[in-house]
Amino acid sequence: MMMWSKLKDNDYAGRQILYAGAALLLLCVALFAYTGNFICLAVPFVLAGMAWVSLSWKSFYWFFLFTIPLSCDIELGPLSTTVPDEQLMWLFVPVMMMVLAFNYKRIPGWFLRHPITLVFFLQFVWLVVAVIFSENHLLSLKFLAAKIWFLNAYVVLPVLIIRERKDFVRAYLLFAVPALLHALFAFVWHFFLNFDYWASNDVVRPFYVNHVDYSTVISMLFPLSLTAYQLTKGKGLQRWIILGSILFLIPAIYYAGARAAMLGVLFSLAVAFAIRKKLVNFIMPAFFIFIGSVIFYLAHNEQYVKYRPNLKYTATQRTFGDLITATFRGTDMSSMERFYRWIAAVRMSRERPVTGVGPNNFYDHYKAYTSPMFKTWVSRNPERSTTHNYFLFMLVEQGWPASILYGILVMVVLAQAQRIYHRARDPFYKKVTMGLTMMFAVGFINNFFSELLETHKIGALFYLSIILLIIVDHITRKQNAAADAQAPSTSA
Repeated sequence: MMMWSKLKDNDYAGRQILYAGAALLLLCVALFAYTGNFICLAVPFVLAGMAWVSLSWKSFYWFFLFTIPLSCDIELGPLSTTVPDEQLMWLFVPVMMMVLAFNYKRIPGWFLRHPITLVFFLQFVWLVVAVIFSENHLLSLKFLAAKIWFLNAYVVLPVLIIRERKDFVRAYLLFAVPALLHALFAFVWHFFLNFDYWASNDVVRPFYVNHVDYSTVISMLFPLSLTAYQLTKGKGLQRWIILGSILFLIPAIYYAGARAAMLGVLFSLAVAFAIRKKLVNFIMPAFFIFIGSVIFYLAHNEQYVKYRPNLKYTATQRTFGDLITATFRGTDMSSMERFYRWIAAVRMSRERPVTGVGPNNFYDHYKAYTSPMFKTWVSRNPERSTTHNYFLFMLVEQGWPASILYGILVMVVLAQAQRIYHRARDPFYKKVTMGLTMMFAVGFINNFFSELLETHKIGALFYLSIILLIIVDHITRKQNAAADAQAPSTSA
């Protein structure tokens, strides 16, 4: 009888909560209809999210991953944000503070001691230094705040939540399924527009700012689809669906019209080959030597002047084929604009080589350092974009230490990935290691021609690829230790 009474009480309490929630929703809808203020509509969802977080913040994190590919950029006067993933990142900051307040040892020692974590720590410390010496502290503090909730959501929280195979599979599905469904929609829409190059920006909105962000995301998902195909061997329908997604992504990446995305996929295949042959430690030194040689050639006797644009022939291209042709002829507007920004970035770095002008400060200072001979009709830069190269982005805004630390991060991640791959005995984690490393490699190349780590979808994939490698490292170490411990008794 007492149990029956408790059940009745629980049902009554549940109905009361449901009625109160419905009344609140109706009230907010009425207020929105009267005022036209979208904040009224957000109230019930915010309260529901806070209730969910208080009951189970770990399950709420899975919902957060699902929202990332479906988030949209919105302008709020002079400010911009992405809805709803950035607001959820804000929410996770006090959550983490409370978790650590109850037990600061929740963050495992193996994570804190990892070499990649050390590089992350040094990057963050130098970011704080750059903020202190910034030209505009308000802009830099905004960048620092965004970095804090970004790293909390994509670096710290996954260590507390993702622990076993099913978690890796769930994370992939929650991000990939909505992202690929939207990509299919964008591709079909683009098809009816005859794959017009200019339309490649329109068909991906409102979920992406432009075709560069979109192409980067789907190109980073391509290696994961290859991994998923390998892991679904013998699973019939699942394997066919994933094969279909792979075959779809190839033309989708091509018609997205971003050269860096295609180069990224090719680079990831080269990285995969190098890891299998234990040659990956030579990849980045060779890459840096090549880039350094190109820079030396262009700077020697001002050779770069020969590549200045002829404004009569420089334009935005109508088709991707025209874009490739114009790239080699030096008549592509976006390529010339990159030269324009890169020259300004190098000149700026000479005045503040150690701490830079400060995070989030490039736009307000770079035009005084540009070369007029590389100016194009888009150099007005109303979208306030920056250097179009992450190394230069770090160099200008945070100085040489930040740029060098980013290069070290890339080399350490690839070196650790090769070691994990050859140490892993479990086929699942071996394949996952390769998929994550290839995704990281695609992101690196895309980021070399833009500064994309501060965009939420791309930054999420980039940082998650690194942190999941750290988690795989820990799991495979434990597996190998357990297997080695049982080996003597088994042989006996």
